[in-house]
Formats: sequence, C-alpha cells, structure tokens
Amino acid sequence: EVKNFGASGRTILSKGDYPYSETDTYKASPEYQPDIVLIKLGTNDTKPQNWKYKDEFMTDAQQMIDELKALPARPDIYLAYPVKAMTSAFGISDSVIVNGVIPMFRKLAKKNKLKVIDLHSLFDGHPEWLISDGIHPNDKGAAVIAEEVKKAIGEDTGNGKK
Repeated sequence: EVKNFGASGRTILSKGDYPYSETDTYKASPEYQPDIVLIKLGTNDTKPQNWKYKDEFMTDAQQMIDELKALPARPDIYLAYPVKAMTSAFGISDSVIVNGVIPMFRKLAKKNKLKVIDLHSLFDGHPEWLISDGIHPNDKGAAVIAEEVKKAIGEDTGNGKK
C-alpha cells in the first residue's frame, strides 16, 4: 500500500517560504506508521529566498530524519536527490542542487545509513520528461520516477516491509 504525503512547493528548510514540516500532510504522516519513507525534497530550497538559510539545511533535514526514525514502525528511509532542473524557472537552481543539496543529502545518507535514489542523474539528458517549465515532471517523468523508486525498494525486498 502506498500513500502520498507529498506537498507541492515545499522546503526542508524550516525558514523556507513554505516549510514541509508545517504542513498538515507532514503532521498527519506519523499516524500512517509507514514501513518505508521516501524524502523527495530540496528543489524549492534552492530558490534564493530559501537558500540564504542553507547553513540550516542539514540541521532541518536531520530533524525530519530523526522524527521519522523515531516512529514505532522504524521505517526504512530513502533520500531522493532532486530531479535535474533544466531551467531556472521560479528561481530554482540546478547548480545549487548539484553543489549544495546533493552533497548535503550524501552526508546525511552516510551519517544516518539511509538509502539514496539518484533522480538527478536519471533525468540528466531527458528534458522530455519535464513539463515546459523545465522543473516539474510530466506524466512520463512521473512514471520514470515511480519505476526508479520501485526498483530501489525492490532491491531491498528481503526486509519484510511493504
């Protein structure tokens, strides 16, 4: 069973313009007691009004990871690198994704022994998987993401989790 606790346009940064941690969606997610959690955030954090708080990115992300790790279900947590931003629409920066968000996610994954799903490399060279803004996946891009997540989780199938 898969449940979507995503919220559009949100940030990991608690001082970001639209922090995910303040959404009703995030607040309701512990009740589901997930076996597996995919954190796919970071793109909106690269906007200039948000990235000015970059020094808090690791702390805010670690807090979210700690809250998820503390759930009674003890879910397996996956970090997904943001998809490649083909444009700078909305102030989103692929350079910041590559040089800021991904290295921080890499450190967090290592520190917390989390699995990583590299959606950034997956989308490299595939602008046709994005809508015309060059940021958001289209139906094909969403299907590619779903397949990659399924593949990553499927590789860990001995864990008895749904």
